[in-house]
Amino acid sequence: MARVGALLGQAGVLYVDETPGRAGGGLVYVHVACTEFLTHLHTGGRSADDIDAGGVLGGYSGTIVRDGYAGYGHLTDALHAWCGAHLLRDLREVWEFDPSGQAWASSMADLLVHANKAAGAARAVGAAALEQATLAEIVAWYRGAVTTGIVANQGKRTRTATDGLRLARRFQQHEAMILRFATDLSVAFTNNQAERDVRPVKVQQRSSGGCWRTLQGLADFAVVQSYLATAAKWGVDKLEALRQLFATGPWLPPALSPG
Repeated sequence: MARVGALLGQAGVLYVDETPGRAGGGLVYVHVACTEFLTHLHTGGRSADDIDAGGVLGGYSGTIVRDGYAGYGHLTDALHAWCGAHLLRDLREVWEFDPSGQAWASSMADLLVHANKAAGAARAVGAAALEQATLAEIVAWYRGAVTTGIVANQGKRTRTATDGLRLARRFQQHEAMILRFATDLSVAFTNNQAERDVRPVKVQQRSSGGCWRTLQGLADFAVVQSYLATAAKWGVDKLEALRQLFATGPWLPPALSPG
């Protein structure tokens, strides 16, 4: 865990997430910080201290791709990127309740999809950044949708209008974080990597009758899963990684990434 944590601290971009689990008769959270080649899980609550307890995110100065949970806000040394998949779900929920009144949400969703395709195409040809004209178009479209959302919902007292206004203001307030994937091509559109890495917690919990008997059992699972997931990402057979662990010592990732 120490080796993985040290390497993650050197990564330019980290993907983070958290998921609840039941252990020892209470609710505990499993936190993940990861890259394509490294996985680090630890347990705790949802406070800033609990998030930092993994020894990875406290003082980290790269870019964190995460969901909208406000608990990550104390990580001020890092840049933040808001997961686009979460934003698309939020936009869809508002639009589905009032398609005509929340047309701005559909426009914003179209913009995010368009920008993600443009960023992906630029990465595919090895571009360092989007062309300035393309980025200017994205920003103008984004701000236009935000303005429409605020104007369309201000002064209305319906639940949908309240939710629409709150969401439009979120996009207004967090433009840089939401468009990070377009302004920095090293940043992915979503934090799906983190969601995949933390999913085994849910799978194991279901197979264990819905909970772990002890907090230590869940903490041990987080350590073992971190080890095996990282090994698998490097193409190391999980059984072979366990054999090595008990025979000669743990397999350790040689670097932040291959090559």
